[in-house]
Amino acid sequence: MKRIKKIVAFSIALAALSIGFFLFEEQKYTWGSLVIAIMACLPFFVKYENGRNAAEIVVIAIMTSIAVLGRIIFVAVPGFKPVTAVVVITAMYFGAHAGFITGALAALVSNFYFGQGPWTPIQMLVWGLIGLLSGIIALPLKKSLVLRVLFGAFSGVLYTLIIELWTVIWLDGYFNIRRYLTLLVSSGWFTLMYLVSNVVFLLLLAKPIGKKLERIITKYGL
Repeated sequence: MKRIKKIVAFSIALAALSIGFFLFEEQKYTWGSLVIAIMACLPFFVKYENGRNAAEIVVIAIMTSIAVLGRIIFVAVPGFKPVTAVVVITAMYFGAHAGFITGALAALVSNFYFGQGPWTPIQMLVWGLIGLLSGIIALPLKKSLVLRVLFGAFSGVLYTLIIELWTVIWLDGYFNIRRYLTLLVSSGWFTLMYLVSNVVFLLLLAKPIGKKLERIITKYGL
């Protein structure tokens, strides 16, 4: 059954790519990137849906809400957002899948306020990947303050690198290295603010939220 589902999913993705390339020839790479981003997110949602503890799902919903509200509250300060910090903290205590789901949902839900568009699946994928990476190195992140700071900074740079890569493909229909470098330079201030906010919110939130999550894990045997 699992193999059949994988074949069906692959077939749907291939069909979507083919149709998009045919109908949107000038923007075929943009279409392709969107389909790939969406299909990359789907396995995490499908796997997460199966056999998860209700208490864990509630925690993920709460952490997602915190990330969404945090992004909205700091709307007046471009780039200064607690989203990544919340995603990283979630992954540190509940694992890579929980981190991915929290990151992806935070992007999806908050964009109902900031505006949905073709950028939403890419943001879902990027924040999801940050959560995934956080879960993979969760134990070292818990133990080392220095590593948390470095990872927060790295996440800010990674977010910009991937988002601007997609922006270039969206604007030009292909990867234009000159435009990519120009966008990276022009978004330098935003990247710096985002990088700093990741570090600041990790320093402020990791311990207090972490203690509460540990209590929940102990209480419900998660």
